[in-house]
Amino acid sequence: MPPFLSIVIPAHNEESRLPGTLPQVRAFLDSRPYSSELIVVDSGSSDATAVIARQFASDDPTMQVLTVDRPGKGLAVKRGMLAASGQYRFICDADLSMPIEQVDRFLPPQLTGVDIAIASREVPGAVRYHEPAYRHLVGRAFNTLVRLLAIPGIDDTQCGFKCFAGPVADDVFAVQTLQGWTFDVELLFVAQRRGYRIVEIPIPWYFNPGSRVRIMPDSVAMFTDLFRIRYNHLRGRYRPASAQTA
Repeated sequence: MPPFLSIVIPAHNEESRLPGTLPQVRAFLDSRPYSSELIVVDSGSSDATAVIARQFASDDPTMQVLTVDRPGKGLAVKRGMLAASGQYRFICDADLSMPIEQVDRFLPPQLTGVDIAIASREVPGAVRYHEPAYRHLVGRAFNTLVRLLAIPGIDDTQCGFKCFAGPVADDVFAVQTLQGWTFDVELLFVAQRRGYRIVEIPIPWYFNPGSRVRIMPDSVAMFTDLFRIRYNHLRGRYRPASAQTA
């Protein structure tokens, strides 16, 4: 019997965060009535990320530690989501900038009839804490480009907390190509075109000064990725496997 929920945590050089994050996530899952699994994906870390995760997993039969050989959040998330077996699969940033207790709001019975639920820092009801103004402005500028070039109607594609129904995850992650920060946009682009129902969930979000995003170089790469998504779409890279082989 597959678990009800899989939580997937991508981790690159997270040795300072995991000792605090993993016990919080485990305590949350242990307090819930549904079955669950926890997957940490180490993506090319040069520190003790994998060691710490494996030490934690040694006492937890419902936890897996996976590895990919190079950095890339999109690469790590794809590995974890396709390895997960949950009826619902939740991407969770290692910094827990969204309190883990919010996860229930993305799941039945609190939320029903939805294929993908994404945390939003922008829709009514969301609250940001301690975020520098310049980072908010950069994020809003990028989202404007996202809505113009790729995904109309979604106010926050980049928050690191998202929940996919299991079959939907298997479908959209199978065609994911981007390995960096813009993988979220690619997945939602595909999901919109396949008719999946996507909703934004307003959350409390706490800025973490240890963010891995480098404003200038990553912003340029993410902007370029928007055109790569459009190019991939025109080339038919996002067609379902059955359509590509027909």
